[in-house]
Amino acid sequence: MASALETLCGQAYGAKQYDMLGVYLQRSWIVLLFTSILLLPLYLFIAPIFEALGQEKEIAKVAETISLWSIGISLSYSVSSTCQTFLQAQSKNMIIAYLAAFTIAIHLFMSWLLIVKYDFGLNGAMISTLLGLWLPNFGQLFFIMTKCHDTWKGFTLLAFKDLWPVVKLSVSSGVMLCLETWYNGILVLLTGNMENAEVVLGALSICINISGWEMMISLGFFAAACVRVSNELGRGNSRDAKFSIVITTLTSFAIGLILFFVFLFLNKRIAYIFTSNLDVAHAVGDLSPLLAFSILLNSIQPVLSGVAVGAGWQSIVAYVNIGCYYLIGIPVGVLIGIIFNLQVKGVWMGMLFGTFVQTVVLIIITCKTDWNKQVEIAQKNIDKWSKINTQESKDSKTNF
Repeated sequence: MASALETLCGQAYGAKQYDMLGVYLQRSWIVLLFTSILLLPLYLFIAPIFEALGQEKEIAKVAETISLWSIGISLSYSVSSTCQTFLQAQSKNMIIAYLAAFTIAIHLFMSWLLIVKYDFGLNGAMISTLLGLWLPNFGQLFFIMTKCHDTWKGFTLLAFKDLWPVVKLSVSSGVMLCLETWYNGILVLLTGNMENAEVVLGALSICINISGWEMMISLGFFAAACVRVSNELGRGNSRDAKFSIVITTLTSFAIGLILFFVFLFLNKRIAYIFTSNLDVAHAVGDLSPLLAFSILLNSIQPVLSGVAVGAGWQSIVAYVNIGCYYLIGIPVGVLIGIIFNLQVKGVWMGMLFGTFVQTVVLIIITCKTDWNKQVEIAQKNIDKWSKINTQESKDSKTNF
């Protein structure tokens, strides 16, 4: 839901409406905090939910432990995601990188201390994760409030006014990105009901972890595409917006292609970074071609999603995701994996097909778009938001 700010802040910054960024940031905090509170029952009752979905009791018990710790993690994302988006819209990326480098050093040390030295196991891992997520939050908040003089004018009660447009865009953004995240979660859920679930889940977790590492690169390009497109639309420059889309997509794809061949070559060898279990390593080897193709597709799809967020197409992409992921990918995966008995490989193949269809659809939408018209839409929205905020600011002297 925080990606709504990527549209709002990016276009406002491009249009030099700097004082609007701080108001949008605070409005997003309100929306996300309220949403986090609404989601609390899901975290508290995850064990019975998992058991009702047919998962083994041991898996449900572990999920419950992770889920309770994840309450603090969820709240941390409400701050970190919005602050990062606020800073990225202004191209203030180095502070995010410095804080991340500092945090990962602390995270590695705490992980070793709590998991290896004191053997706290899963609880130690979750404590380390929680610290690793909250530490940069304090750094980002301090930087925003002391260094972003043009875009942060202090806390204001204006943040509580005209929330509905932010809510609508936040919901569209949340649905769009959650549909993608849940899609991968369903792969794990379906795998938990298959034969030899412990080994297969171990192998799948390794593959998803590796894919997640690569996804961090793609998410960097997601952010770059989003910021560049939103800034250029805000400035009224359609030509540079199109140019940034082409360069960002090709660069990300080139990196993805290299990694595709690397992971095809590594095969099961990569598994030994995570485990000494031979069965799990062999299972990873069986899944490595699918992992390689996932990495290749993930080098394109997030960039196109970033373009969509920058242009404010979240609701359109949400419909695309429903069709490609849930009406095509999952049914095909279930058909190949369960009906044709290819197990997790079949499920993953079907879901990869859904991702491929989604990528093709996003390419077509991006290529067919009239970017001059998108500039006009962005300018109208910015003018409307600016008039509303100016009037509210006159009506209420509420900065503190």
